Amino acid sequence: MDFNLADEVRRQLEEALSKRGRVNIVIAGRSGVGKSTLVNAVFQGNLAETGQGRPVTQSAREYSKEGLPITILDTRGLEMDQYLETTRQLEEEVRERSTDPDAKRHLHVAWVCISEDSRRVEQGESAVAQMLARYMPVLGVITKARSDQGFREEVLRLLPMARNAMRVRALREQDDEGHVLEPRGLQELVDVTMEVVPEAQRNAFAAAQKVSVAQKRTRAHAIVGSAATLAGAIGATPIPFSDALVIVPVQISMLASISAVFGLPLNQAFLTTLISSASGGLMATLSGQTIVSGLLKLVPGVGTVVGAAISAATAVAVTTLFGEGFISVLSKLFLRNQGEPPTEEEVAQAFREELHGRSSPRP
Repeated sequence: MDFNLADEVRRQLEEALSKRGRVNIVIAGRSGVGKSTLVNAVFQGNLAETGQGRPVTQSAREYSKEGLPITILDTRGLEMDQYLETTRQLEEEVRERSTDPDAKRHLHVAWVCISEDSRRVEQGESAVAQMLARYMPVLGVITKARSDQGFREEVLRLLPMARNAMRVRALREQDDEGHVLEPRGLQELVDVTMEVVPEAQRNAFAAAQKVSVAQKRTRAHAIVGSAATLAGAIGATPIPFSDALVIVPVQISMLASISAVFGLPLNQAFLTTLISSASGGLMATLSGQTIVSGLLKLVPGVGTVVGAAISAATAVAVTTLFGEGFISVLSKLFLRNQGEPPTEEEVAQAFREELHGRSSPRP
């Protein structure tokens, strides 16, 4: 049985990125409502500042950034004298995308942003929310939240088509009396958005946002569970030559998919380094035991591929060890970096140390 690690890594990377997909969000609101600040507070990479923007209509721009599985359609012009034309142009764009054969262009959720300072819902905000709700779930986002005084309930009353209304403050502020107001509501906004985004786009949304590491972990745990189940089924089935070797692609796919859902920059060199780190982390304590999988023997310099049948229980144990160890490492690193991705070197080193600690005999 021929096996080429580079080819397998390349194939699994492409598959992981394809499965992750892309999420596209409409963010509508008047000028000065704080849309760009909100985007930068929620998503990786200061998207509103560093992403590539291109005009879509006279009052809307599309923002994206290489490596991030998200596109933001930012709509302006909801002021009183412009909202009818803005809404008309936007609906043409939304309708065209909803029927586009390329599913990556479809729009999945809309945030209609209203400043709490205004204390009112303008006609333009109501009109655009009503129009967007015909095509996708709509959430009201009350920005610059400082003092509710019943405004959220008023927003829900005036925007009955909205699934919810979330009060958010994207930046740390200080009021006139010197009181510090910390950011608020971003976690709740991410959680509610995750509930209304289609299932096929949830991994992409989890990857792009930087507010909730818990959402990334939840999606990643499901990936580990599926991979462990598949590995166990392979281990339980008599396979000529080496079932360990057959399980290796499952483990590579799992590591690639977890990387994708956490929003790590994905490339072949990184994933190959990650596999080498996994090998180094387990070799010291597991090399003489049956739990060593074919993965350890595929890394150049570690060894050669040999026939090595492994049990279903061992297949599940090794796969789960890899997957949960990787999730633990990424969770710690992303929390330390306030949701932004760590470097490839940091990930590889921490993964090696994590696996060594998990596989070492306990006193």
